[in-house]
Parts: sequence; C-alpha cells; structure tokens
Amino acid sequence: MPGLSSAAGIVGFLSEPEPELQVFALQVLNEQIDSLWTEVAGSVGDIEALYEDPSFPERELAALVAAKVYYNLQEYNESMIFALGAGKLFDLDQEGEFEDTIISKCVDTYIALSGSAPTNNTNQPPPQLTTAFPSTANGASSISAGLASPTTPFSQSTLPSKSLLSRQDSSTTFDPSLQVGGTANLPNALPASIASQASIQKQLYAIIDEIFERCFKGGSYRQVIGIAVEARRLDVLRRAIARASEDEREKRKDETGNLIRGQDLIEYVLEICMDVVQERGLRNELLRLVLDLLNDIPSPDYFSIAKCIVYLNEHTMASNMLVQLVGKGDPTSTAIAYQIAFDLYDNSTQEFLKKVREELPKVPEAASTQPADSTNQMQDEAQVPQESDQLLKELNDSAGAPASASDDDQKKEEEEEEALPPATQKAFDSVREILSGTKTIELGLEFLFRSNRTDMAVLNKIRDSLEARNSIFHTAVTLATAFMHAGTTHDKFFRDNLDWLAKAVNWSKFTATAALGVIHRGNLGQGLKLLDPYLPKEQIAGSNPSSAYSQGGSLYALGLIYANHETFALDVIREHFKKATEEVVQHGGALGLGVAGMATGDESIYEDLKTVLYTDSALNGEAVGIAMGLIMLGTGNIKALEDMIQYAHDTQHEKIVRGLALGMALIMYGRQEGADELVNGLLDDPDPILRYGGIQTLSLAYCGTGSNKAVRKLLHVAVSDVSDDVRRIAVMSLGFILFRKPSNVPRMVELLSESYNPHVRYGAAMALGISCAGTGLDEAIDLLEPMIKDPTDFVRQGALIALSMIMVQQNEAMNPKVGTIRKTLMKAITDRHEDAMTKFGSAISLGIIDAGGRNCTISLQTQTGNLNMAGIVGMAVFTQYWYWFPLTHFLSLSFAPTAMVGLDQDLDIPSFKFHSATRPSLFDYPPEQEAKQEDAPEKVKTAVLSTTAQAKRRAQKKEKQQRRESMDIDQTPTTPKTSNLGEKMELDEPPVKAEDGQEAEKSEGEKKEGSLSPESAKRKMEKEKVGYQLENMSRVLPAQRKFISFPEGRYRPVKKPAGGVVLLTDSTPSEPKTLMELKAKKKVKPAATPTTVQDRVVEALGQHLANNGESSGAAEAAGVLTAVDEDVEGGEEADLPREFDYFTDDDEGDGEE
Repeated sequence: MPGLSSAAGIVGFLSEPEPELQVFALQVLNEQIDSLWTEVAGSVGDIEALYEDPSFPERELAALVAAKVYYNLQEYNESMIFALGAGKLFDLDQEGEFEDTIISKCVDTYIALSGSAPTNNTNQPPPQLTTAFPSTANGASSISAGLASPTTPFSQSTLPSKSLLSRQDSSTTFDPSLQVGGTANLPNALPASIASQASIQKQLYAIIDEIFERCFKGGSYRQVIGIAVEARRLDVLRRAIARASEDEREKRKDETGNLIRGQDLIEYVLEICMDVVQERGLRNELLRLVLDLLNDIPSPDYFSIAKCIVYLNEHTMASNMLVQLVGKGDPTSTAIAYQIAFDLYDNSTQEFLKKVREELPKVPEAASTQPADSTNQMQDEAQVPQESDQLLKELNDSAGAPASASDDDQKKEEEEEEALPPATQKAFDSVREILSGTKTIELGLEFLFRSNRTDMAVLNKIRDSLEARNSIFHTAVTLATAFMHAGTTHDKFFRDNLDWLAKAVNWSKFTATAALGVIHRGNLGQGLKLLDPYLPKEQIAGSNPSSAYSQGGSLYALGLIYANHETFALDVIREHFKKATEEVVQHGGALGLGVAGMATGDESIYEDLKTVLYTDSALNGEAVGIAMGLIMLGTGNIKALEDMIQYAHDTQHEKIVRGLALGMALIMYGRQEGADELVNGLLDDPDPILRYGGIQTLSLAYCGTGSNKAVRKLLHVAVSDVSDDVRRIAVMSLGFILFRKPSNVPRMVELLSESYNPHVRYGAAMALGISCAGTGLDEAIDLLEPMIKDPTDFVRQGALIALSMIMVQQNEAMNPKVGTIRKTLMKAITDRHEDAMTKFGSAISLGIIDAGGRNCTISLQTQTGNLNMAGIVGMAVFTQYWYWFPLTHFLSLSFAPTAMVGLDQDLDIPSFKFHSATRPSLFDYPPEQEAKQEDAPEKVKTAVLSTTAQAKRRAQKKEKQQRRESMDIDQTPTTPKTSNLGEKMELDEPPVKAEDGQEAEKSEGEKKEGSLSPESAKRKMEKEKVGYQLENMSRVLPAQRKFISFPEGRYRPVKKPAGGVVLLTDSTPSEPKTLMELKAKKKVKPAATPTTVQDRVVEALGQHLANNGESSGAAEAAGVLTAVDEDVEGGEEADLPREFDYFTDDDEGDGEE
C-alpha cells in the first residue's frame, strides 16, 4: 500500500463495530506508524481498549501498535509493557531502534525485578554499635548492603541525586523504578503494574530467556554473564558457564581434557567480582560460586582458587589445598604449592596466615631443615604441637569420634608424623617458612641491597641546602635519607655525617632513630642487634642515661624493621612498652607495636594499649589510638569500636581524639557496607575531628572498590562541610577509593584543584598522588604543574609530594617531564626565598622519587590484583604527617620492590636469563646527578660603550710608547684588533676558556647524564635494538611486565609471571645448577653498649678499626643519637664526637659497593 499522508480515515476505522475493519486499521497503522504516530497518539486509548477486550481476535496486534505509539511518545515503560503483551508479534530478530530500545528496557526491568528478590546474606544488617552518637536525621544509622544493583546498569545514564549512604534502609520495600529510571518521580518511571501483573512478568522472562538463547547460539556468553551478575541470578550464571562447556565439548567431540571456554568465563566472572562488583555480600556469593565451578574442573586453576580463598577468608580451604598439592609429590605440584604460599603471604593478613600454618600437618622438630628466623622458628615449633592437638580434637569431634585419652592422641600424632616422608616434611617446612613471610622479606632485602642505585649527590645537596639546626629541615633530610635507602640496609650517610646528626634534638632525634627502621626494613636477622644500643635499658649506677627520644624512636624503628611480620620482635617491643614510664618511649613503643602486630587481632596487646590510653596523656594517646586500630586492622571488632568511640567523647585532648578516629577507620578497613553505620554516626558528630575520622573510615572501608556511593558522599562533604580539615581529607580520600582506576581521578578533581579553598586544592593534589602513584599519568601531571606555583605554601608542598609519587621510577623515555620535575624539586630546596613547608615537601619528594635505591615503586595493590593492605595502611597513616612528622615513616610500607625473582623447586635462586621485548633505555634507571665542584662565582660580563673602548685603546697605545722609551728591549704586547668595533658594544673581559679539556669532559658528562634534547634522545632510542636479556633478580617495572617472557630453556614459570617471586620448574633437575650468591647475608657485628657520650664514640671507633670497617652506620650513630638533650633554652648542645678516620670503600666490609 502506498504511503498515507493522513491517518484520519484509518483511525476512524478503529471506532467501527466490525472487527475486520479494526484489524485492517491496525495492520495499516503498524506498517506506517513512524510517519503517522502524531495523529494516532490521540486515539491511543481506543487501541488500548481493543487490546483489553478479550473478544477481540487481534489483541496482540493492538498491543504492538500501542507499544510503537508510546515508543514515539518516549514513554518507554508503557511501550515495553504493551510490547510484552504483543507476544510473538514482537520479533526480536527484526533490527530497528524500536526493537533495540524495548530489549534494553526489558533487560533493565529484569535486573530490577530480580534484584528486588531477597537473598540469603546480602541484606542482613551489620551488628549494631552501642555508641554515644546522636540520632541521625533519618532515624536509622544502619545502612545495609544497598538493594540497588552493585554495578551500574549498562543502559542507566541517570544516577540518583541523593547519596545512597544517607538513604533509609529499604530492605522491605524495593522500588524497581529507582533502578531503571533513576528516580520514581520521572515521567518514564516504571509503573507499579509490572510488579503485580504475573502475565507481564511471564512474558518478560520469556523474552529474556529468548535473548539468552540467542546469545548462547551466537557464542556471546559474556553478555549473559553480565546480565546475570547485575540481576543477582547465580542460577543463570551457572547455566551460562555450563552451556559454554557443553557447546565446546560438542564442538570438539572430546569428553576428556580441559574446556578452555568454560575456564575463560570463570576467569571473566572472577575479574568482574574484583573490579566491577561493589557490594561485599554479592561478591562473596559470586566467589563461592566460582570456587564450586573451579573445583568441578579436573585440572583447576589453583591460583584463581587461592584468590577466591583469600577474599573469602577461608583459611581451612587454603591449608587443604596446600596439603593436597604437596601430597601429590611431583615437582610441579610442589612448585605450585610454593607459588600459592607466596601469593597468600602477599595478599593475606597475619591472622589468616597464622591459621593456615597451624592447620598444616605438624613437622617434628628433628625434621626442621629451614634455618630462617631462629627465634621465630623456635616459637612456631613450640606452638605447633599444642595447636595440632586442638585441631585433631576438633576434627574428631566433628566426625563424631569418641573422645580418646591423651596417650592415644599422642600415638596417633606419632603415627601421622612417621607417615610423612622426608621430602614431604621438607616441603611443609618450606611452606611454613614462606607463609611466615621470611622468604619473601629475605628476597626483597637481597634485591634492594645488591641493586641499590641511590644518588648520594642529591642527598648531599639536600643536606647542604637545609640548615640542620632548624628542626623541620633536619627532619626533612632524615626522611629523605630514609626513603632513598629504604630496605637497602645502607646507612653510610649517618656514619659520614655525624656532625650533622648531632644537631638532632628532641623529636628530630626520635625521627632520626626511627629512620634506621626504614633503612633496615626486612633485615630480620640483624635488626635487633643493630638497634640494641638505642633500646631502653635498666639504669646502671654511675652511667649516664640515654635520650628518651632515641629510646622511643628505636622501638618505632624495631616495629618498622619487622613490619607486618609477627616474630619475637613483637614480644620485645611489648615488653619495653609495658615497662616504659616516659611518655616518649610509650609513644614510640605504641607505634612499633602497631606496625609489627598489624592485623593480628591480638586482644592482649589491645588491652595493654587501652591501659595506657586511659592515662589520658595527649602525647602518647595519639600513637596508642593509631596502634589499637593497627592491631585490630580490618577485624570490625565491635567491642573495640565501642571503647574507642566512648573515650573519644570523654577525653578533652584533640590529639587523642585524632588518634582514635584514625584507629576506628583502620578497624573498618575493607568492611565496605559493614562500616556504613559507623560512617554515618561519625559524620553526624559535631566534633570536626570525629567527622574527619568518619571520612577516613569511609575511604578505608571502600578502598580500591571505586564505589559510586562512596565517591558521591566524599564529593558532597568536600563542598559542604564547614571544617577545612574535613573538606581536605574528603577530597584526598578520592584517591583511596579510585586508585584502581587512576585515569578517572584527574577528570574528577579537575574543578576541585582550582577551588578557592587551599585545603581543597591540597586534597586534590594528594588525591592525584595517591591514586596515580607510579603511573606517570600525563593528565595528573598537567593538573599538578600549575599547583607548584600556588600562592599557598602547603598547596605547593602537596603538589611536589604528589608529583614525586606519580614520577617514582620514571625516566625520560617513559615520561619526558621527569627531568624538569626533578630540577623543580632541587630548585625549591636551594631557593632561599622559598617557605619552610615547601622545602620540607621538596626534601621528602626527592626521597620518594628515588625510593629504595631507585628500585621501589608505590603500590596500593599486589601484583595479583588484590589490595595491598600494608601499602594502603601505610599511605593512610602517612597522610597524617600534616599533624605529626614522625608518622611520615609509614609511607615506607607502601614501597614495593620492582623485582623479578625466579626460584626453583628447592627455593634456590638459579642463575638464568629471561627476555624483555623492549629497548634497554625504555625502562632504564634515570641518570644520576653529576657532583659539581663549588666554583667561585663567575664575573658578570659587562657591556661597555664604544667610547670607552676607544679610550682604552688610546691608553694602551700611550702605555706602549712609554715602555719603548724607558726600555731598550721590551716584549711587544698583542694589540686587540680594532676592525669592526665601530658601533658595537664590547665585553669587559673575554669569556674564560676551559682548561685541560674541562669543557670536553663536561660535554661528555652531559651526554653520560642523559641531558640530550628530546629529539636526540628519541633518535638514540630508535637506534637501539629491541629486545634484551635480563639476569634473574633484576629490576622489572610494572609497565615492563607485559613485555617479559621466558625463552625455551631449562627453567619455566609455573604461572604467567606478574613480577615478584616466580616459581620455576626445572626440566633437567639431574644436571648441576648454578646458583646466585646472596650478598645481603653478611653478618653484622653487634654494636657496643657505651656508657657516656665520649665512651660511645671511642668504643665505636675502636670497633670500626678492629673489624676493619665492619661496623654499620647505625652502630656509629648510636653515640650521637642516644645523647641526652639539654632542655635549657639556649643551653649548650652535647659534645660532638671527634672525627673518624675512614678507609677506602674497598677496605670497608660494610657492603656499600
């Protein structure tokens, strides 16, 4: 039928009594509705009446026409309902905007309806806190998991304007229109009839099933999985993976072997769980489903299983998997078990690892072959029999076995021990060592020691540019030294600068002593010996007391050395902490306890800290509050939270309240929805410090999740709170939420970085630094560069620190701006007119950008993609340097060595090479700064007038004539040329020429330093050959990992290398192997215990001479740092030690090569 110009006549047929005419009208309108819908819209009621008439023969056709009319009217909800009523007439195979829109609407409605169905554990409210919080405006502080979809629907473009954290709990009433339309008040909101009409829902599910079937036939399994995850339909998810496996099996006609497509989909689901799903309850359900599916595979991916186990905190499953792999006995399975143990240590808490170690089969003391940390080993072995007894008893009880006598239990244990072959016993012993962290820390220490590339010229320049008698500058140099040498054990700077070190007083001395813990972090074997001269000791009659600041700093340093590694050091620190009476010593002891006992959940340590807290001392109260949070890190301990909240309201000391606020945030680390009650309570408190803590709680609870509701809450507080501190931390916390998506942060804080409020600008700068650390992201640098010239000093400070975080381990090839930024940092240090705060930030920045001897990056997530708990906590506490400088040391917890270390089945380090498919200069070390000699200031080249030049020539001519007259023989001086001097200006003195080829050497030095133009550097890089070999235990940057491959040879990795420790399988184990020599295991002589300052210096010198240079910088610095400060204002400082006579580097056995 030709196109109609008017629908008036056809619409009139709809009112005729004959059904044939009505059907004819509907058929015509259905074909030409796109051009006639404006006229038909007025008669849509007649079409709806035909659809609702049971006697009408073409009800489905009427529904289809009505759906198209509403579609053109942009009433998509009504259009979808009538399209569902059209039944088979609504053809999914037909391509068009109408069909695509209705399908999209059906999917969104399906997600909303499925999400409204109650789940097992998703919407259970968290435990109620008994607090002193005022009641919230909405009358409820408990916010459940949130019934909206944890992932934003793909077709949803409108987000709710009101923060989800401030919504009332809607666990009983769910409005699907909120999910689909964004708000129930919009004109296109979903009608309530969709939830009540069973026939409509039946048609909806039929459409969705048909869509799924079409996806299955087309191989688009991931689309089905995405819809199933959003709709919380785990049955559909399982069905999709099973269908993929069946289709692949039918296609291959092979019943055996692994089904690659099914495993790929499982990995895809696991990726969605970790990166997309924002709700903890749903994520746990999905991970349990993934675990079930993986266990059904004949040869499962054990590394994916381990990833799920860690997140679900299933320590029993972890130990069972390790026992299963070790029990197989083949070298490959043992290597996989070792690799999983390394991954568990990187991604788990101390409490989790301790439980896994306890549940492994007991290894007799006589069979222990790994000599790791001796004291820790003895403690573990002493505890294992009792714990194994308890474990066996629980297993017997759960199996219904009758209780037996202790002799029978001992007999069964002996039989079990005798059943373990020696190889299996050795394997379990190795697994225990790995799970304790000793092996990982030892390998990291070895890498940082042998690969140290610290640029001492930069450090010396910082020292010379900042006045040491100024406390803030002395602290800045100390922090820069600690960061540059973090984990390398190279403390030579302290030994070479004892005069400078002697100027440290009070808290500067505390910070300097604690810096030794950063430098020697991971030195498990010698850490206690190094710090022995500094530790608190009982007063001996006739001896001078040591400084309380060095004693407190030494306990802090001891905790940093054994950070996140529960060993004997924790007991040592705890004993000193309990005996201490000085507040400074208690302050350092609390920080050391918190760092060393991180996430142990030890109730006894918590009670010791609480006892000191109740003394109401402002000095140590802040440290104790932080330590309480560190001990209970991530546990969500309700009792601890109630105690801390109550005392925060009772005390009058702001420092204590601030420490408790951060402690509460640490307790809620990673709890997500479980922390919403505490967040709401803290944010409603009138005290700005507690509101500050509420923002910290929000950022740590949702860290790395990218949660939309958390981001909205932070942005709301950032522009609405009356406190500058709260606004600053709110903007800064965006970095913690979004560090897994660093490219999104610059766009989000772009406007905030231009705020009128300097605190907001500072927060924006730090948010960029935290989220984009180590990425060299150009967008972030473009925002930070103007902030370097900000009129406010602390904004410049934050911008410099953020730039150093972003540029860590970047070179000119990776980011051409790194050279300019390094020069900017040095310029800020040397500028006499720069503010102290900016200079402090510049010094710290120079330490961060060269962290760990230029071998560390700042990483808030592990190499396997999980959250780096120690790194996140370290970064969170580091941001509190705003209030307390000693907390800056916590940033070292975020430093991650960028090494690739291959281990064979015997956990030895074989000598082999792997391949990097890049040019060598792309990921090379940045050039070191050339040490320049201090020259006399150059004379300014002064321009003179031509008349002056003529006068000089006349004077020279006259002098020449006089000399001829007075002397018979005279040397005729060379006369300057007078040509072309007419009107030109002349220089007073010609430029001084370089002597002895100095200029040539300088040009060569510049070339060596890499100060070429970008074009020259680019041409040089293009000439390099692509691809080169790297030795084992080499520096491999995160951006370089994707180019790393292991060529065919003797050693092959058990999994795709992702950096860090990689277990290798040996294809020819019978052949002899070449191992790498460990250089960091040299024994360090324990420092002497002097009595007076002069005795300390003399004994340190005598030990140095006797050991031929084997004493460490820590030992020699003890004579300075342990001296008692003169408290009298303007009084004399402690006597400086006489100068030491040092030998050459070759004669010094300290290992600073």
